[in-house]
Amino acid sequence: MAERWATLGVDLHLEPTGPGLRRGLTDALREAVRTGRLAPGTRLPSSRALAADLGIARNTVADAYADLVAEGWLTARQGSGTRAAERRVAPPAGTTRSARRPARPAYDLRPGSPDLSAFPRAAWLRAARRALAAAPYDVLDYGDPRGRPELRSALAQYLARSRGVSAHPERIVVCGGLVHGLSLLGRVIRARGAETVAVESYGLDAHWSLLRGAGLRTEPLPFDARGTDPAGLSTEGAVLLTPAHQFPMGVPLHPDRRTTVVDWARRTGGLVLEDDYDGEFRYDRQPVGALQGLDPDHVVYLGTASKSLAPGLRLAWMVLPPGLVDEVTRAKGHVDLCGALDQLTLAEFITSGAYDRHVRASRLRYRRRRDALVAGLAAHAPDVTVTGIAAGLHALLRLPPGTERAAIRSAAWHDLALHGLTTYRHESARAERLDALVVGYGTAPGHAWGATLEALYRVLP
Repeated sequence: MAERWATLGVDLHLEPTGPGLRRGLTDALREAVRTGRLAPGTRLPSSRALAADLGIARNTVADAYADLVAEGWLTARQGSGTRAAERRVAPPAGTTRSARRPARPAYDLRPGSPDLSAFPRAAWLRAARRALAAAPYDVLDYGDPRGRPELRSALAQYLARSRGVSAHPERIVVCGGLVHGLSLLGRVIRARGAETVAVESYGLDAHWSLLRGAGLRTEPLPFDARGTDPAGLSTEGAVLLTPAHQFPMGVPLHPDRRTTVVDWARRTGGLVLEDDYDGEFRYDRQPVGALQGLDPDHVVYLGTASKSLAPGLRLAWMVLPPGLVDEVTRAKGHVDLCGALDQLTLAEFITSGAYDRHVRASRLRYRRRRDALVAGLAAHAPDVTVTGIAAGLHALLRLPPGTERAAIRSAAWHDLALHGLTTYRHESARAERLDALVVGYGTAPGHAWGATLEALYRVLP
């Protein structure tokens, strides 16, 4: 019986109660369907298999099934087996509408995501098959907390070639998204005794919150036409920057200021946290090399597949100064948020050349979108100016003074998801307040891009 229980049918947990086996089983099955524990359409075990599992007569199960089919709780069709009937299941008690996932907007220009409809499914599947076929058995065991060596080696070669990063596999730590890496760094920086991290005047509050959650204060630096001004850096433990393409203002860090921030790090022992979130996407010239190449001993390079591939992969990486590797590895421990098979697939995707091909195709797609945005604004909204360099997956649209809030309200009426610049301003920033929109032109799927632009034109002043 034990062998039959281990091999028959599908698993179904039931605890028949009440007088009589048939009635107890019928009541238990009815309750499972009524409460939604057995979702509509779920196939039940055959009467023979369930009888063997429960150690009762097959006829008892067959009779219980027949009773519930007659009552409408189950359905039975030749060749399809017995299934839970299709019926509306009430949400769990306490679930409110606001707690459910909100409906997707008709048009989406929020920054932070690539065109997910362009994910290279076929190429990724081929890479996954090759990676799995060649993987040794120990890949499925607990591994190095820094990540799979295959991926770290592939990343070291790719980053050195494409971004000018001084990388060695032993100094790379793979993490489950950039926020995971930043949270690890925050804990390490705080453990070193630092109390403050300097940040840009405009950026992502989610990143600042992670640092504050580690017990660090965030102090915004001044910002002007040449980017973030690091001249005021003093005793901070670290500074977080997006030097290749500042988010969301869209300008690169001026060469003089790149030198200034590296000199500060060398002089004080502070760390520069370089978020290179879309450094591969420059459209008018070769991308600016990573700041890390100027001083690998004081700059932490943070990269991610979220913009080049998809955020759902939860794959990011840090290239660390030699003296920081052990501390970050200990902080990470064995809590790995990205699976070994996904890491192997990305390694194969990179080494096969598929990643380069995908990035180049994506670069062309997003350049065309940005060009269409700029041309369309010139024709439909001449009072709106696109600022920043031709790079990345977003553009900053400068508006006439006092019109940002009205544009955001109008966007909501037109079911257009759109963010204003105010959303990204640090609460303590001293930079000039500007009216602007942060338009993510990578987010909309390709088939909806034209309609999304038309929606944008309707809400602009």
